[in-house]
Amino acid sequence: MSVKIFIDGQAGTTGLGIAQRLGALAAVSLVTLDEAHRKDEAARADAMARADLTVLCLPDDAARAAVALAPAGTRILDASTAHRTAPGWVYGFAEMAPGQAQRIAAAQHVANPGCYATGAIALLRPLTALGLLPAGMNLSINAVSGYSGGGKALIAAHEAQGGPPFELYALGLGHKHLPEIVEYTRLARRPLFVPSVGHFAQGMLVCVPLFLDQLAGRPQAASLVQAYADYYAGTAHVAVHPDVWSQNLQPEALNGTDGLEIFVSANEAQGQAVLIARLDNLGKGASGAAVQNIRLMLGEEHV
Repeated sequence: MSVKIFIDGQAGTTGLGIAQRLGALAAVSLVTLDEAHRKDEAARADAMARADLTVLCLPDDAARAAVALAPAGTRILDASTAHRTAPGWVYGFAEMAPGQAQRIAAAQHVANPGCYATGAIALLRPLTALGLLPAGMNLSINAVSGYSGGGKALIAAHEAQGGPPFELYALGLGHKHLPEIVEYTRLARRPLFVPSVGHFAQGMLVCVPLFLDQLAGRPQAASLVQAYADYYAGTAHVAVHPDVWSQNLQPEALNGTDGLEIFVSANEAQGQAVLIARLDNLGKGASGAAVQNIRLMLGEEHV
């Protein structure tokens, strides 16, 4: 018996990625609308009613309107920013904390995480949970992403001949992923977040520089590596490099996968370290995470 999934907003980058991944699963059938009915509210509500799960790949306001439109009892996975810190919604980062996968599986409403937020939370939540990182600590987060997550205009600019090699952006220091980063890292002080875009389609590095003597117990870098390894032991999609890292890192190494890697780089003599998360911004950072959440919500044995 197949499960039925309706993707509202299937034509976008994330929607297409989810549909492609689901298309490879024999137990899934997609509820689709023709072009003439994709914005028809009655047709969309009927599609939600016929589906076992609705996935929203819409702008924030449209996602909120879709939730209001949904028939009572509709199970929804929202890939927009709209509900990531909203009451009644479960955050869809299964490896974030013990029991989170079970909360996702039982939820009616799940918010898929942002790509940058996934990397930042993967790095910081274990340290706050273990009491190593003071919640009020001054932090900066630096990240670079492939241009595929930036929307049609940015994609067109980078795919044009002579596209920009590198761009800093969100320099008003108010990137839309910050609320969920603060919420789920359990930080008491909002970090400085400086994202950037490189001239490559997919891939992401998220970096958090630290002074080790500002952490509880003044741990060595190897102790941080072990803390991450213990925290993520047994998870399917998060891998921790077993040693302190001293080589170069390329952002595209996990492209086409749904994995996330964690590295700790350090200069012990200077008491400095950099925490690094690597992921595919379209994989674990978007469509891959969505399919992982779909599997949890509908039951692994059914998808």
